[in-house]
Amino acid sequence: MKYHNKFVSYLYILPSFLLVFLLLLVPMFQNIYYSFFQWNGIAEPVFNGFSNYIQLFKDSNFFTSLINTILWVVITLIFPVFGGLLIAVFLRGIKFGNFFKSIFYIPITISFVATGIIWNYMYSRQIGVLNTFLDLIGLDKISWLVNVPLNTFSLLITWTWQQLGINMVLFLMGLTSIPVEQTEAATIEGASKWQTFIHITLPMLRPITTVVIVMATANSFKVFDLIYVMTRGGPYRSSETLAVTMFRETFTMSNMGYGAAISVVLSIIVVAISAIYLRTMVKKDLLYY
Repeated sequence: MKYHNKFVSYLYILPSFLLVFLLLLVPMFQNIYYSFFQWNGIAEPVFNGFSNYIQLFKDSNFFTSLINTILWVVITLIFPVFGGLLIAVFLRGIKFGNFFKSIFYIPITISFVATGIIWNYMYSRQIGVLNTFLDLIGLDKISWLVNVPLNTFSLLITWTWQQLGINMVLFLMGLTSIPVEQTEAATIEGASKWQTFIHITLPMLRPITTVVIVMATANSFKVFDLIYVMTRGGPYRSSETLAVTMFRETFTMSNMGYGAAISVVLSIIVVAISAIYLRTMVKKDLLYY
């Protein structure tokens, strides 16, 4: 009877396991396999060992996209994450707070493609809101998505606009889990709002902060839709990230093996950074408690 119950319990998770195995694990190992081949997606793959990985270190476009990707991660951690925290703290408990929360949350409900189209019009040199405003105050119009590196920073502004809402919601969830007694006790003891925030609120938000940072880092590494819709990685591949470079090499230039190698490197970077950060935070939590 014991073994029968155990067998039945495994049957319940079998459909989920099969989905993960077929749609995630099998493609992942296939991708690693093809990264050691020269292949255009049609002809027979030709084994070339580590040639694709060696080519990465000789490819200036790869290093440009790598630098852009790192920039995306850094800016994401500074503005969407930190900005989401500040908005959550500021909106908590204020009058008409739900209205302002909705305003900040609405962008995340819009798809990346639609967001890219909207902001393309915003940045348009002829009819864009930003250039119209500059023209009204007597300043020259700016080619936001053409000038380098302004194009990358323009994309980052769009990304920040969309990602603030989800980070705000996650931090609001964390704030509601903080016992009111602790902040009230600090206020009674004479602590200022800043001291309460630094010494009580932030440490209590550590678990949700870990989740937000890991999610934001992973999302910024794999951002693709927004960049492809707004600039297609241009001009001259100057605004590409690793995800866009991987797509271009794989599906536009038919370098399937080289594109697979880029995706493997991208995956290793994301997993390594996430693992190091999570391990560091776990150690801090153990010391804290």
